[in-house]
Amino acid sequence: MALSGPQSVLLEELSQKSGADVSLRGNVIHLTGGEQEVRLAYRYLCGAAELAGRGHEIRADDVARSLRGLRDDPDADLADLLEEAIVITPRKRAVVPKTHAQKEYVEAIRNHDLTFGIGPAGTGKTYLAMAMAASSLIQKRVKRIILARPAVEAGEKLGFLPGDLAEKVNPYLRPLYDALHDMLDFERVEQLRERGQIEVAPLAFMRGRTLNDSFVILDEAQNATSEQMRMFLTRLGFGSKAVVTGDITQTDLPRGARSGLREARDLFGHIEDIAFCTFSDADVVRHHLVQKIVVAYEQRDRQMAAEQEARRAAKAAKSEDDSEDLP
Repeated sequence: MALSGPQSVLLEELSQKSGADVSLRGNVIHLTGGEQEVRLAYRYLCGAAELAGRGHEIRADDVARSLRGLRDDPDADLADLLEEAIVITPRKRAVVPKTHAQKEYVEAIRNHDLTFGIGPAGTGKTYLAMAMAASSLIQKRVKRIILARPAVEAGEKLGFLPGDLAEKVNPYLRPLYDALHDMLDFERVEQLRERGQIEVAPLAFMRGRTLNDSFVILDEAQNATSEQMRMFLTRLGFGSKAVVTGDITQTDLPRGARSGLREARDLFGHIEDIAFCTFSDADVVRHHLVQKIVVAYEQRDRQMAAEQEARRAAKAAKSEDDSEDLP
C-alpha cells in the first residue's frame, strides 16, 4: 500500500514518469517495457520500499523528483536520503531532503558556520534551514534561534498597513512563523518565544548586536542592501551558525540598488569556510505548476537579456558608423 498509494496513484505516476508499464497483481508489482525504463522503475521501487519500511511517507510528487535524481546519477540510492533526515522532535515526522541539491545544502549547513542558499522559490531553502535550526535548539546545540528578514515590500508600502511598527512588519515575518509551526507544536513555539529562545525580527533590528550560541537565518536576502548584508554577517558570534537564503532573480530593492546577496556571492565565493549552495527549477518541491512557472520566468529573463544585449550592440554599431561619416 505504501508503494502503490490509494487507488495505485503512486504506481500510475511511476509508469508515466519512467516510461515503463507498471501493474499491481495481488501483492506483486510487475514492470514491463524497454530495458532502461524498467531498470529505472525497478531502482526506484527498491529504494522506495526501503524508505517505506522505515516509516517514510511517499507522496505522488516525490516520484518524479526521485526518478529525476536516479536518472542524473546512475549510482544514486533513494534510501540514502534517510541519512540526511533532520529529526526535530519524536512526535513530529523527520524532515527529509528530496533532491540532491537539498541533500548537499543540509550537509553544508551541518559542516559550515556560514551557508548561503540561492535559488528560485519553492526549493526548500528556508524550510530546511528552519528544520536544522529547530533541531539544533531542541538538541541544545545552540541556545536560541534568530530569524530575520528585510522589511522590503513587493510593490506595497509599510505605511499602507494598519497598526504600530510590530503589526506592520508582522506580515513580512509570517512565512518564518508558518515554517516553524509546521515543525513544532504551537504551544512549544510560544513557550520558546516567551523565554527568548526564538526571536523573529526585521533585519534592521540586528544592528549593534553580537549573536553568540545562536542559529541565525536571514531569509529573502536578495532584498538586503550591501550595507545591511555587511551588518548582518558581522553579527555572528562564538558558537553560532548563520544561513542566508534568497533568490537573486526576485529582488524588490529600488532600481539601481545593489543586492547584498549578489554582492556576497561575488565577494565570498572563493572562501573555503563559507558554503554556497545553488538550487534550480529541478529542486522545486511545491505544487508541480510552480516548477513550470519558474522555468517560464527564467526563459523570459534570458530572452529579455538577449534583446537588451542586441540593442546595445546595435547602438554601439550605429555610433561607430556615425563617427566614420564625420569629416
